[in-house]
Amino acid sequence: MRAPLDSLAAKLDSAAIGEDIYALAAAIYPICRSITGDGVRETLRHMAKHIDLAVHEVPSGTPVFDWTVPTEWNIKEAYIANAAGERIVDFRNCNLHVLGYSAPIRARLSLSELKPHIFTLPDQPDLIPYRTSYYSERWGFCMTHRQFEALPDQDYDVVIDSGLSDGALTYGEYFHRGEADAEFLLTAHSCHPSLANDNCSGLALLTQLAARLAEHKTRYSYRFLFAPGTIGAITWLARNADGVHRIKHGLVISCVGDGGGPVYKKSRRGDTQIDRAMAHVLRHEAPQSAILDFFPYGYDERQFCAPGFDLPVGLFQRSQFGTFPEYHTSADNLDFISPEQLALSFRMIVRVIDLIESNCTFRNTSPYGEPQLGRRGLYAAIGGDKDAAAKNMAMLWVLNLSDGAHSLLDIAERAGLPFPLVAQTALLLQDNGLLTTDLGHPE
Repeated sequence: MRAPLDSLAAKLDSAAIGEDIYALAAAIYPICRSITGDGVRETLRHMAKHIDLAVHEVPSGTPVFDWTVPTEWNIKEAYIANAAGERIVDFRNCNLHVLGYSAPIRARLSLSELKPHIFTLPDQPDLIPYRTSYYSERWGFCMTHRQFEALPDQDYDVVIDSGLSDGALTYGEYFHRGEADAEFLLTAHSCHPSLANDNCSGLALLTQLAARLAEHKTRYSYRFLFAPGTIGAITWLARNADGVHRIKHGLVISCVGDGGGPVYKKSRRGDTQIDRAMAHVLRHEAPQSAILDFFPYGYDERQFCAPGFDLPVGLFQRSQFGTFPEYHTSADNLDFISPEQLALSFRMIVRVIDLIESNCTFRNTSPYGEPQLGRRGLYAAIGGDKDAAAKNMAMLWVLNLSDGAHSLLDIAERAGLPFPLVAQTALLLQDNGLLTTDLGHPE
């Protein structure tokens, strides 16, 4: 059986990938999203133009482990108007101006009454913060600290035309069927409003990846999940607990449009194949990258890695959450992300998928001493090829460690060589009768 080592990365990549991801991120950027509501549905409709997305609605009040699906929140209008009737803060201009999940209000308030309901960033006085109150009913506005300090002492008309009522939590799912039932989970949170990097970038990248993957045969099955943070992942897990044993690898994707990092946070186990694959790819593709041990705070990797599941799911980002000044502010806009960086993130993720797809174990058919490579035309003259030394060493390493116990990733790690070189070398040796493999089923 010939190993599936043809490069999936080359098939999925394209010169236009960065522009395509950016265009979708720009299309969904203006939408006011939250953990529930019509903004999530509108976002999924945009994504469904590219992939056959299954949309699920889970009613408010549904128990999901220790949580309950909350009431649905929708908003039509919100503003603060001064004594002259001028709207000094308007939700229509920036949806970050409203505290997420704000209860409705229509009142005239003095400045002293209004101030406790305004959120600012004193250390970043020209930026609007992103703030929410999902599980505690309150109302509020966000504005720049500079504007807040300049507010005159007068009465203000305050309007938030929102609704909190029984509805549903909405999430989207796309499933690509592979040769095996074993699954690779790729997920991005769908709840943040106009924040380009966190996480229009992740939603758009995974949508474009799913669209391209749909055209190709794969060993693994791929599940793409687009759900609101925390409660969405918990809801999905509660509804799919019987099938999560099929997830053999997983990545949470967020903040993949800026030029920082990259940063990979390991799964709870810390030594799974996805942890090793990501570390290997980043070591060779982005030597400046950071690999972090798991900690139980962050994005939805902490739900998939909860002790009751302990799934092999890590977090991939460019700049790590909470460490860049644009994080959760109005500066996380479409100027902060770029097609070039989105394309680079896409390629790194695809290289990891390529590694997972191609990784398998071989057995040397001539294990008693080194086989004679020269008479097979396999041992290149070092002076004739600048990469000859690396290719020769790859052949020697692959032959030496292909004992049925070492995978190609094991060999690449031990040899300190890029996985694609090791994989293509194994394919060459197999074609020359020096290696054999029984692929079996992906694990």
